[in-house]
Amino acid sequence: MNPTPKSLTVALIQHACATDKQTNLDYLRHHIARAAQDGAQLVVLQELHNGPYFCQTEETRFFDLAEPIPGPSCAILGALAKEYKLVIVGSLFEQRAPGLCHNTAVVFETDGRLVGRYRKMHIPDDPGYYEKFYFTPGDLGFEPVNTSVGRLGVLVCWDQWYPEAARLMALAGAELLLYPTAIGWDARDTAEEKQRQRDAWVISQRAHAVANGLPVLSCNRVGTEPDPSGSSPGITFWGHSFIAGPQGELLAVAGESAQTLIHTLDLQRTADVRRIWPFLRDRRIDAYADLLKRYRD
Repeated sequence: MNPTPKSLTVALIQHACATDKQTNLDYLRHHIARAAQDGAQLVVLQELHNGPYFCQTEETRFFDLAEPIPGPSCAILGALAKEYKLVIVGSLFEQRAPGLCHNTAVVFETDGRLVGRYRKMHIPDDPGYYEKFYFTPGDLGFEPVNTSVGRLGVLVCWDQWYPEAARLMALAGAELLLYPTAIGWDARDTAEEKQRQRDAWVISQRAHAVANGLPVLSCNRVGTEPDPSGSSPGITFWGHSFIAGPQGELLAVAGESAQTLIHTLDLQRTADVRRIWPFLRDRRIDAYADLLKRYRD
């Protein structure tokens, strides 16, 4: 494994998903190629990028979308990583066995190898986000993936609300925190409520950057996707993918339309920031036993 560089150019590919898997993969192929031309060394894709966010309803037919890992999408993403000499982080609906599926992030090295995966640990079950029907909670723990561009702390969407997940990745030596995401608004919410939700989403992840002294890369999708059941207006994914530095500073922010966000990170800043804000040093691990409880009654 090559030593981690002092700088790293990253790309987040934010887009609306077509109903056809091949159309989405063709889109990614084109924009991964462009990101490579622009100097990207690491490309992060959004959550479940192969198609619409099917978890708005509970329908057994959607299990047909799941695929094994490694499998067809891995072959495509691995070939792209090899062709363009990139590390690529994708997000797939993994079929582990009939009736046993995961929401899984996959990591490909510059030679095309699948070098790691992360199975989403926190699974939501809310109106429009019925993920517990489809996904078994992850069982691989919070383990960073070793790559030629560094140790990647890959998490997925709902994990981004949990400081414990970010902390455990940091304690295991992650050098970046990555969040493939699919989050949006219900059209029935007020403008004020929409703003509060998006602000909370950004604040939470910037706080993970601050608390752990690590850059955060969050890649969300865009576009309005109808509810297949017709019982709601569907979801408008708000985009706003962003890259934050180790003090939570916003380094690059996307809008609400399709966009590839590219930024060069100064990785030395992690060490510099941790020296002036030594949060890991001052943790009172002798007093945290109650964190293993659901709630203190």
